[in-house]
Amino acid sequence: MESCCENVKAVRRSKEEKKLLRKQIKASHTLLKHEGISTVSQPTKSLVVANGGLGNGVSREQLQDVLGEVGEVEILVMPPHKPYALVTYRSEVSAQRGHALNGRQLQRGDQIVTLYLSYVNTVDSELWGCVDLPPGLVLVEEFVSPEEEALLLDAIDWTSHDEDVTVQKVLKHRRVKHFGYEFRYDNNNVDKDKPLPGGLPQVCVPVLERCVRDRHTEVMPDQLTVNQYQSGQGIPPHVDTHSAFEDLILSLSLGAKTVMDFRHPEGRSVAVVLPRRSLLVMKGESRYLWTHGITPRKFDVVPACDPKSPAAVTSDLSNHSNLTLSRRGTRTSLTFRKVRRTPCDCGYPSACDSQQPPAPPSPPFLPRSQTDACRLEAEFVHRVYEEIACHFSSTRHSPWPRVCHFLSSLEPGSILADVGCGNGKYLGVNPDVIAVGCDRSSALVQICSERGFQAFVSDALNVPLRSDTCDACISIAVIHHLSTQKRRQAVVEELARLLRPGGRALIYVWAVEQEYNKQKSKYLKETRQQGPTGDNTAQDLSGIATDAHNTAQDLSAIATDAHNTAQDLSGIATDCTKVHRETESPAKLSVHTNRTAFNSQDLLVPWHLKGGRRGGSQAPAPSPVFHRYYHVFQKGELEELCVRVRGVAIQRSYHDQGNWCVILKKTGDR
Repeated sequence: MESCCENVKAVRRSKEEKKLLRKQIKASHTLLKHEGISTVSQPTKSLVVANGGLGNGVSREQLQDVLGEVGEVEILVMPPHKPYALVTYRSEVSAQRGHALNGRQLQRGDQIVTLYLSYVNTVDSELWGCVDLPPGLVLVEEFVSPEEEALLLDAIDWTSHDEDVTVQKVLKHRRVKHFGYEFRYDNNNVDKDKPLPGGLPQVCVPVLERCVRDRHTEVMPDQLTVNQYQSGQGIPPHVDTHSAFEDLILSLSLGAKTVMDFRHPEGRSVAVVLPRRSLLVMKGESRYLWTHGITPRKFDVVPACDPKSPAAVTSDLSNHSNLTLSRRGTRTSLTFRKVRRTPCDCGYPSACDSQQPPAPPSPPFLPRSQTDACRLEAEFVHRVYEEIACHFSSTRHSPWPRVCHFLSSLEPGSILADVGCGNGKYLGVNPDVIAVGCDRSSALVQICSERGFQAFVSDALNVPLRSDTCDACISIAVIHHLSTQKRRQAVVEELARLLRPGGRALIYVWAVEQEYNKQKSKYLKETRQQGPTGDNTAQDLSGIATDAHNTAQDLSAIATDAHNTAQDLSGIATDCTKVHRETESPAKLSVHTNRTAFNSQDLLVPWHLKGGRRGGSQAPAPSPVFHRYYHVFQKGELEELCVRVRGVAIQRSYHDQGNWCVILKKTGDR
């Protein structure tokens, strides 16, 4: 019986060994396929350690301790962000003992990493040559003393919100303070005519005087941006705006070190370690052409510090035989710049905003306040209709049948108010009623007058008519131009105020659902110029692509490489960090492509002006394009809006050719 148990144990050990061998072979194949590393079967002095790289979160110290258990390590190469390491022992015997570590497990935080070792012919640490810094980039280590560092950090009071001295913001990836001038993230520039009265902190003056004395700069900066980064935070790759600042940029790193990534437009990249208390000087090509940024993560790959020489930390990451992981701390950077007073004439026009043709205005943001909403509607509703009134009117001549049915049902002598009457196409539908219209556009009201209709200029939010006087009100394709729910509801409340008890109101708004009950609206089907909602055009305009930025990883997501080598090795994460321009503001409105389904509720719809601007005699070439703001309604949204209004009841709601519609009746209960 005892002999049988021993045989079972022997079989079990054999299965485990076979499983380990299969994984080792798989790791070798993966290294050959993705990294070009060939393993050999015969013993040598050198080994490749799959799953033992910085890209797995294994530090140099941790791996060195394991490999050093079996012999003296001569060379240990750990390439940045790779899922493997290369080791050469002093003797082949030690390497054979190291090979026996195959299957050794390491604790990495909450996870276990299994090492797979295979022989390789040689390890040449010279394969990764020295990487030059970008031209014009200078790093000065220990530029300030620990005492000066403490004074500078104490001078940055994050609890103070004195807007007379500084501007403080909490951004998505960091905290920021501005001195001298505010740097605005909505337009990536400064208000050069609006200096902050506090100027730069006095504690910075000795540091800046030393910069001048050491010839790092010839002029004293007048703008300071202070960024505070917690562990795991960073800043997307960017080039400081050419038109905002002069050539030289000085950046002081305090509190902790980090790694800043520089990238040339052609793809070359350089990772630079910024030690604590160091000064980074950017000028020329490094300032104007290369992007710089900090990947959000909690660990950095940095040169290992020799215990015998604590000052050995440098900016050079090209020596892969001396790299390890460093946990990030809280870092504060002081970036000094000189505000530019004349256009930039640098030698890098492809990256220079001063030397580029004017860019088209960027789409506006969703309003976050009443003031924002008023500005948005003034620019993208009121102004647009003033400009396009004649062309707009020429496309709006056919009343919609179901609106006509509502108007025809009114008793003779009824008083009708058309709020947002446009060119007045509904004012003459029922000649037996007393109809009056109002519109925010004076140009459209003038067209109504020329056609013999009674109309006046008025905002739908405040119609100058007496309360409880109208038998009926209509609001056709108007409320969707209001940019907040509160303002849209206010228009319904104004309609209710105008109605007498028992009076009715008809409301039409543009619908998200342009295909309803398996029927496409005319808006999607038609290719002619006139659309069914009275608010659509036939011209197409490509949608504007929005910037996106992905959040970066912590230690468990440190990158491997573009080929996902690590997917075939256990416990390896992939570095797919794709950081683009940072979004510090509310969401931008997208530009809709006409005659297509809606992909958002708040958007801009293009109008290509034909026949010139209002009052013009010649048609411009090419035709100007205007953008009108819309909030398109989802199913049930209009009803939900109306039930919030006291004193009215919904008689009927329906979908009509891409519009949501309701008929309200005033109950008199206010």
